[in-house]
Order: sequence, then structure tokens, then C-alpha cells
Amino acid sequence: MSSEYSDVVKMSRDYYNSTNADEFYYNIWGGEDIHIGLYEKAKDDIRTASRRTVARLAACIADHPREKPIKKVLDIGSGYGGAARYLAEQYGWNIHCLNLSEAENERNRRKNRKVGLEERIEVVDGSFESLPFDDSSFDLVWSQDAILHSGNKEKVFEEAHRVLRPEGEFIFTDPMQSDDCPEGVLEPILARIHLDHMGSFALYQQLASKKGFSVLYTEELTEQLSVHYARVAEETRKNYTIMSQVASPDYLDRMLAGLEHWVNGGKKGYLAWGILHLQKKMS
Repeated sequence: MSSEYSDVVKMSRDYYNSTNADEFYYNIWGGEDIHIGLYEKAKDDIRTASRRTVARLAACIADHPREKPIKKVLDIGSGYGGAARYLAEQYGWNIHCLNLSEAENERNRRKNRKVGLEERIEVVDGSFESLPFDDSSFDLVWSQDAILHSGNKEKVFEEAHRVLRPEGEFIFTDPMQSDDCPEGVLEPILARIHLDHMGSFALYQQLASKKGFSVLYTEELTEQLSVHYARVAEETRKNYTIMSQVASPDYLDRMLAGLEHWVNGGKKGYLAWGILHLQKKMS
């Protein structure tokens, strides 16, 4: 990894490259997506709920009128590439997946080859704080629950703006703190992800304005956050014995404690989650 990347980015890369994390996210989340799902029932399958989130974001894009069609998409923090395969199959878009974890990226490439999408999806190792792409390269930047791992969220917005063509769009979800979150209550969560702050709807809308985006749409879906993390915790406990064969019990125990913090933070109103759909302003 380039020395220009921040310490937070390096720690995130090392974490997601670890065998413990890779096996956990791949097996518990269903091997396609690593983000918060949309649940119709609390017991919904995680993979199904996660795919609903992809479909909801895609519908936001598909329903928005635009003069130029979307052809080229960049997914930042793409994980195992489930969203990219969905978008390529459903809409015929060409996708670049940008992701820190080489372990996840290799799984992504294998899955793309298996379904015959390797020509339409390119997987790139890298950080969304320093995108290895030319200016005005993409029609759409897409991200799901990844921006929280950046210690320089302003830089992420700046880079997304740079690689988008004029009137290109940026759509993302992210676990956030609530706009009125009390000081200090998120310390257990922040310590686990090695950050001293999280984004919020207000912060992201401020960054959007500062970096040259207009806000097309926001949707607050915070109730889904607690449901999702509770569901992940339930699956972890259910599969603890099997998972302990590929991930250490210490890792699983710490994960369960961390998931409880996310559930409680959401229920107490300290956290937020939802969709933000932005558009790059004309110069």
C-alpha cells in the first residue's frame, strides 16, 4: 500500500484482509454484500435483506431523469462485489470496483468469472481517499456503508466529485451518528473502527455543498440499522461453533460485543443510516 494513505485506511485494509474478518463477513453476510439490509421482517435472511438495499439504491438511480445515460459506474468500498454484479446484470452498466482488501477483491474476481461478468466488471485494489482514475471518468459513483472507514471524509467527497463527469451522480449509504448525538456516547463504536468521529446526515449534506454537489434525495432508514446488526449477532451466535473453525473465538466474542454496541446505539437514537443521492453541479 502506498505510504500516502492514512493510518486509518491502512488499519481498515489490514482488518478486512485478515482471515478472521474475511471468513466472518463472507459467511455471515452471505458472500455477496457487506452492508446494512432492508428488512420486511426481523428474521429475514441477511443476504436477501442486503440485496434489497442494492435494489433500493438502483431504483433511486433508475427513477431519476437525466439527459445522458449511465454507462460507467465506480463502486467505492465494493467488498465482494454483489452490487456490481447486480448493476451489470440488471442495467448492463460497466463497473469498476475499488476496494482496499485484496482478500475481498480476489473473491470478487472469482465470482465475476463464475457468472461471466469479468469483462464488464474491473476490480481495482485501492483507497477511495486517492482514486486511481482520471477526472470526469464516471457517470455514477456508488458506495454502501464504506465511507465511515475514512478518517478524511471531505477527501472522499472531493475525489468522488473529481472522477465524475459534469452532472454525474454520487449515491451512497453509510452508518452515521445522529445529528443530535450526545458527546462521548459512541466511544465504544469509534474505538473499534479506529476513528474519533462519524459522519451524519447534516455533515454529509454540508460536505456535498462544499465540494460542488447538489442534493437530489435523502431517505432516513435508521430503524433498519438496529434490526440488521441484531440479525447479524443472531446468526453469529447460531453459527458460533462452525465459525470458530475458520475465525478465532476471541474475534467472534469481540464481534458480538461490538454488534451489541451498534444495536444499542441505534435503539437509543445515537446512530443514523440511510440513502443520500447527490449530483455534481455544472462548472
